[in-house]
Amino acid sequence: MNILPIDHIVTLKKVQTQNHLLLDHITLDHLEIIEPQHSQSKSHTLLHHVDHTQTAMGARLIREWVQKPLLDHAKILSRQDAIENLLKKPYVLIHIKELLSSIQDIERLMMKISTGYAHARDFNGLKRSLLTTPSIIDELQKLQATLHLSLAKELKPQDELIKLIDNALAEDPPAKLGDGSTFKAGYNAELDEYRAIRRTSKDWLARYQSELRETTKIKTLKVGYNRVFGYYIEVSKGQAHLMPETFHRRQTLANNERFISEELKTFETKVLSAEDRISSIETRLFEELRQKLLTFQEPVMELASNFAKLDCILSLALLAERNHYIKPLIDEGSVLKINQGRHPILDQICKFIPNDTTLDNEKNQLVLITGPNMAGKSTYIRQVALIVILAQMGSYIPAESAHIGIVDKIFSRIGASDDLARGQSTFMVEMVETANILNNLSEKSLVILDEIGRGTSTYDGIAIAQSTAEFLLQTSAKTLFATHYSELTKLSEKNQGVTNYTVAVHEDNNKITFLYKIIKGHADKSYGIHVAELAGLPSKLISRAKEVLSDLEQNKKEISKKIKRAHQLSFLPDPAHETSPLIEALKKITPEHLTPIDALATLQKLKEDYSK
Repeated sequence: MNILPIDHIVTLKKVQTQNHLLLDHITLDHLEIIEPQHSQSKSHTLLHHVDHTQTAMGARLIREWVQKPLLDHAKILSRQDAIENLLKKPYVLIHIKELLSSIQDIERLMMKISTGYAHARDFNGLKRSLLTTPSIIDELQKLQATLHLSLAKELKPQDELIKLIDNALAEDPPAKLGDGSTFKAGYNAELDEYRAIRRTSKDWLARYQSELRETTKIKTLKVGYNRVFGYYIEVSKGQAHLMPETFHRRQTLANNERFISEELKTFETKVLSAEDRISSIETRLFEELRQKLLTFQEPVMELASNFAKLDCILSLALLAERNHYIKPLIDEGSVLKINQGRHPILDQICKFIPNDTTLDNEKNQLVLITGPNMAGKSTYIRQVALIVILAQMGSYIPAESAHIGIVDKIFSRIGASDDLARGQSTFMVEMVETANILNNLSEKSLVILDEIGRGTSTYDGIAIAQSTAEFLLQTSAKTLFATHYSELTKLSEKNQGVTNYTVAVHEDNNKITFLYKIIKGHADKSYGIHVAELAGLPSKLISRAKEVLSDLEQNKKEISKKIKRAHQLSFLPDPAHETSPLIEALKKITPEHLTPIDALATLQKLKEDYSK
């Protein structure tokens, strides 16, 4: 059994989840924070959008920042101020960006050094990366933000480590150790001696070949070397008889003969011994240098961590600069107000229609959003959640202005999916995710829900959706609730804190145009057939659907009239007895509470019960 080395692990740090805005794995998936849901490309994820880091350490940290936004008000403001300071001094921003871009993955280099997998080029890469530290400190001292000045103090130049590497290694050492060119001349006397032997060997071989040609009168004679047979003297077969008797045949080829002399053999022993010694000495010296570098592991890792923090702040500053983001007002209150907010990702891909958002724990605790499919309900509620995540990262946001009270958790239930591996249908997944939200939220949470109850029958769905909305009202959690159930809009008449919004649609000559604008009110049509037509369903099918819809709506109107007339039917008791159970039941039967067919059936049953 192979045991992996763990020398690169310096410290273990406990992650305190209570210090971060909670985003569970469902919300991370639904909002496409790290991974896309419906494509292989990560270009539509929030991480891809905010990651303008210059170093590998920064890229890893910004991934953590996106998944763990802050709850600490002071830390959020500190990051905001640092971003603002960089934006006010663009030349400093550009210079720091250039310096960071020259830094290699210091954390990974130290890991390779500690585990014995590093080569000499890694050592030099570490040296070059550390050389940038004084220049970065100088740039940070030109800024006034507390976070920058703090980083300037925490960045410790590693002059001794740089000197160790610089004194030892050649500027461009080979990737493989042992060929004699890894260390500088003068670093080790014994190594220099054997390298001198190897260096003068070429001159000796040239001189020896010239002497042999002179004595043997063979102008084509040559002295060579290969890894299998070592050094040799080669002549053609026709001239082999001219070789001295003291020479021994070493190899026979198709047209040539190869010999070895005592003098060449002695030289071979000396040179090959030097090669072995060079390799041995370099290996020993390299390991000694590695052990010396390990004594700097902790301060180097701390330096890498601070480079990563600076890189992430720089990344958020570049994000704000390139996309014209603004600095939101962040406090610990309950208001979430965004003026002309834009979707962080879609705003960069297409012409995006901005929208306002107002949520609080009083009049606008639960916002019900109705409207047709494809109109932008899901995009809007995702947009609000993404803006809050950016804000609590300390980032600037895509809006004209914003006042965001810190939220402790964001929960989402969006879209239809199943989990067949666990035996869960689409509706079961929907209910499990909803249960997770309702069992874990708090009054400071933000909840975004899309189409609760759509995976079952209409009545069950409406019942679950309405009960979910009423439950959320009792918790005081700020909620954006997108739904097709127009019945839910009546909640605003009975409950303080519910506000109805819809997506504006322009209808002209039976054609619709989605305006993608969230306005107050509720939808009076679902436009389902229009959306089906936009999707490309056959025209014959669309025409038939319109006929069926017209018949159903006409039938509903006729039955509704019958229900209203039923209150005045002759079988009703005398008005003096209006308190009877039948009268009370009839008063409750309206088209808003039951479908027309169900209402008539109920009337008939009440009539029969009363007759008995």
